This record gives sequence, C-alpha cells and structure tokens, in this order.
Amino acid sequence: MKDKVRMAVIGTSGRGCGHTHALTNMDDVEVVAVCDLYEDRAARALQICDDKYQGSVKVEAYTDYRRLLERRDIDAVVIASSWNSHGYLAVAAMESGKYAAVECGGAASIDECWQIVRTYERTGNHCMFLENCCYDRAEMTVLRMIKDGIFGEVVHVEGGYQHELREEIAFGPENRHYRFSNFMNRNGEVYPAHALGPMQKYLNINRGNRMLTLTSTASKARGLHEYIVEKKGADHPDARRVVTQGDVVTTVIKCAHGETIVLYHSCTTPHPYSRRGRVQGTRGIWTEDNKSIYIEGLSPEHDTWEPFSKYLNDPKYEHPLWTWFRDSNIQGGHGGMDYLVLRAYVESVRDRVAPPLDAYDGACLMAITPLSENSIAMGGAPQPIPDFTDGKWINREPSPKSRYNLDEIDLSLF
Repeated sequence: MKDKVRMAVIGTSGRGCGHTHALTNMDDVEVVAVCDLYEDRAARALQICDDKYQGSVKVEAYTDYRRLLERRDIDAVVIASSWNSHGYLAVAAMESGKYAAVECGGAASIDECWQIVRTYERTGNHCMFLENCCYDRAEMTVLRMIKDGIFGEVVHVEGGYQHELREEIAFGPENRHYRFSNFMNRNGEVYPAHALGPMQKYLNINRGNRMLTLTSTASKARGLHEYIVEKKGADHPDARRVVTQGDVVTTVIKCAHGETIVLYHSCTTPHPYSRRGRVQGTRGIWTEDNKSIYIEGLSPEHDTWEPFSKYLNDPKYEHPLWTWFRDSNIQGGHGGMDYLVLRAYVESVRDRVAPPLDAYDGACLMAITPLSENSIAMGGAPQPIPDFTDGKWINREPSPKSRYNLDEIDLSLF
C-alpha cells in the first residue's frame, strides 16, 4: 500500500479541473502533472495545484500527453478529455505502466473497446470507468434494496440522459467543446453510461449476466437547429449545417437471463434534468422521476405509490457507503458522487487491486454508442453486443472487497 498516490490529469477543461480540485484535497494523493492541448486550460489546472500545495509538491503542466506518460513517478492518470480521445489515451496510459481512469463517454468503435480490454489483460494495469452516477445516493439505495431482495426478481430497468444542453452544444465551436462535432456527425446513444452504469450493477452484468443484443431508433433532429437559428441567426454557417443527432434516441437491450433495459437520450429539446430511473421486479417498482416506490406487502396501501424518501432515509435500506459519507461531512461535486467515484479509483490504485468499475464494465458501457449508431443506420436492426469477458462473466467473482464495491455489500467495512 502506498502512502501517497501520485496522479496526473489529462484534459483540464471544466470536468478535468473539477477532478484536479477534488484530488488535491485528498490527503493521500499528490497531483504531480496536468495536461491539455490548450495551454490556458493546462495553466488553470496547474494554478489549482499550486494554490493548494503552496510549493510543497512540484507540479508540471504539459500540452503533449506523451511527454507526461514518459514519467515513471506517476502511478495513475485520470482522463477527462473529449470523448473520442478516451480510448487511445487509456491504452497509452496502461501501456506506460499506469492505472487509467476515463470519463464516461461512448466509444467511436467496437475495436476501441477491445483495445482497452486487451491492453488491460496484457499489461495488468487497470482501467476504471468513472461513472459517478453509480455512486449517487438514490441509485445506491436502490442497489442495496435489489441485493436484499426487496424488489423480488428484477425483470426490467430503464434510465436515460435527459439533459437540456442546447447552449453548450450550439456554442461548442466558440467554447472549444466537443459535443458540437459529435451532434453534427453522429446519430446514436452517445452518452449511455449515466443510466446504464447503475443498471449494469442492478443486473450483475459481467458477473453472472451479460447484455446480448440491442436495437435503437432515433427521432428527427430539429431542436438544436432551431436553437442555433434563434441564437446565432439564420445566416450563420452553423445554421446551414445539418444536425445528424436525433432529438430523442431510444435503445432497448436484452440480457442473457431475460431482463430488458431501455435507455433514453435527449439533449436538444426543453427538458428538466432527469436520469429517468426505473426498476421493476416481481415484488415492486421504483421510479426516479416522481421519486416514488411501491413494494407489495411492504407499502402501506395496495397498488398505491409512496414517497421513495421514506426508504432513502431509513438505515435499513440506505446504502451504508452513503450513511458513512453523510456522517463524515466530506464535500463533493454532483451531490457527493464525484468524490465517491474518485475515492473508489484512488483506493484501488493505492492498494494495487482491481477497481469496482473495471475495463470489462467500461467496454460494455462504451460499446453501446457505436452499436446504437449501427442499429439506427440500419433501420433499427438488432446488433449483437460483444462479450468482452470472453465467457468469464459466467463465473466471475465480485470485485475486491471495499466499501466502494458495487457487486456486493459488506457491512463489516463500515
């Protein structure tokens, strides 16, 4: 076990700077390098480090990730760059002898996913997928209730990324943001992980279960174009471009043991933020949007919703990680789940063990994007989902014991 984990951050725009700030506030972490293609962004992350360390830790800023990865004094690399760079950066980090962690964008191709898996298998250097929603309080409470059998046998789950991002996307060229180019060139479930990450753990994907096939369909693309015309003018060059990303993308996934998953993606029409969580089992149902639950034989009125907050605030049901987290008074972005997912990664690096969201989990999540693109392009044709574990999913053991484990809950650790 290392006393200090020496880390680097590649990609230091808003998300990367947020990670830099969180990591520099951890007593067992030293951020010793930051990197971005844009010098001003790298300088901003460097300033965060200098303000925190006050000269006690030497921190270098880079614009070339290859120079950073040449260093042998770095244990791990957090990758928070554009979606299309995650794969090759993760591979390069593992090849250089470091643990990698990537933010939660979709892949450009299935080959990219296989490269991540094969590089991990060849080098033994892990790659963690930083899907922070797996550590949200609501999703973790639902996870514990599923593990405890409260919902009976789970048969169907739903979720989505419904987040009105028209301004961020439309002004991507001006703000050097990568979503714009994706929405102008792709049409698929481009951001599946916020919903699917927790659902993978609900359904034991890669550890006793797997996703088999998917079908996707996309609505017409109108919302982003209308917004660009309104905000930039009909004569602006961006207003003459054709948006390819459908306003609403719906993906249906079938699992090996018969469960179904439905994913929704919608970022270009007005919509209050929602991950649209839903779990349906033989004994009950939970829905995120109306924050309600019904458990047969447990809810006070037959066939009547009750507030989910009753269970969220009950120590019999709340995940013990969140009980510990709230009692610790630690702060963290996105309500705390940013801190928890980073701690899961840091402690995996520190202890030199597999992370709770490993290369196989990440590959499955990232693969949904290119598979959904293929399905949409082929009129909703079913697409086989690769088994990135090569059959190991049938008998895989849970990830290493820790309070951040998402496969099982060990109350003795809290």
